[in-house]
Amino acid sequence: MATHPKQTSTPVLQLRNHIPISAGARREPEDGTSSPMRVSLGFEPAWFHLRCGVDFSERWHRDPLYRYQTLERMQRELFRAFPEAGCWRSGSLHDLATLSGCYGSCVIPHLFGVPLRYGADRWPALEPDMRLSLQEVEQLDADRLLAGPFVEALFEQMETMEREWGAIYGYLNWQGVLNNAFQLRGQDIFFDLLDRPEVADYLFSTITQVMIRLAQKVQQRQRESGFSVNHFCVSNCTVNMVSPDTYREFLFPYDERIALAFERFGVHTCNWNVTPYLDVLRQLPKVGYLDMGMESDMARVREMFPHARRAVLYSPVKLQEASVEEIAADMATIYHQLAPCDVVMADIQYSTPDQRVKDSLRICAELENQNLSEI
Repeated sequence: MATHPKQTSTPVLQLRNHIPISAGARREPEDGTSSPMRVSLGFEPAWFHLRCGVDFSERWHRDPLYRYQTLERMQRELFRAFPEAGCWRSGSLHDLATLSGCYGSCVIPHLFGVPLRYGADRWPALEPDMRLSLQEVEQLDADRLLAGPFVEALFEQMETMEREWGAIYGYLNWQGVLNNAFQLRGQDIFFDLLDRPEVADYLFSTITQVMIRLAQKVQQRQRESGFSVNHFCVSNCTVNMVSPDTYREFLFPYDERIALAFERFGVHTCNWNVTPYLDVLRQLPKVGYLDMGMESDMARVREMFPHARRAVLYSPVKLQEASVEEIAADMATIYHQLAPCDVVMADIQYSTPDQRVKDSLRICAELENQNLSEI
């Protein structure tokens, strides 16, 4: 059997997948209660807009009182439709008095000054054609960015939440270094890597500083309110647009800095094949979570990351269009190659029948119980 270098002498603390109501997938601390094949369900905003009448425009992201009211409606609908799911906390403020979902995946780009375009039935998006020029990149300053109006407004929200409900729950979506750089520079970031590596490096460095410092500041405020949080999961959805060698040279050092700045750390790679990147990801410290697409060599992931909580992102399109038999075969493959793990069924579409979701939950539960009975 192949051997691999140890990640770190520091104990690895796990994270697991967590999809806040109406928000994109995030991570939360693994508390030891997760089953060997835990299903994590999430629905696109249009699902809630059409079924619950929720408007996800700008007020939803800036007004925690309004957000709480809409989350109550959404939670009731989820419990009604999927009482067997177990993904949500009945009678708990965690799902309602929350920062989760605020500004979608645009927290850092918006802080950098890119305007947002809101919609009643979708997450916010950056205004098109509002990317940073080379001159603007060269003038970036982390201290100035962190002292800007966006941060001030965010902390005003947290003050309101503490007054109303005590603890400030939830997880903002910080994304990852390349994800944020791509949002700020568009495809030019890849030309920067080739032609102007010093510009790319400066942008990566500034983004990393802002991500670490703001996340630490927000989480410190949350801890003071009574909500314990000290973790970071980088979202590396765009890393497959560069080679493993390019990731190692330009981006690994920043992911390493982020990992060392928090108690728990994870890597979200999105729904693509993580296999070519495993060797370099294995060198990151404290990897307590790693997800991937089904094309990945899941058995190798389990071997190389024995101390991490692992997860597979299952395509919402396939969830809707595949036969129940195909889904059952996929779930069996995931269980036997990767478990214990999470099965992430995120961004479920409004057009997906409830019965299809129920069938998927049943398949996973039956598979898990069958295999546990054989031990």
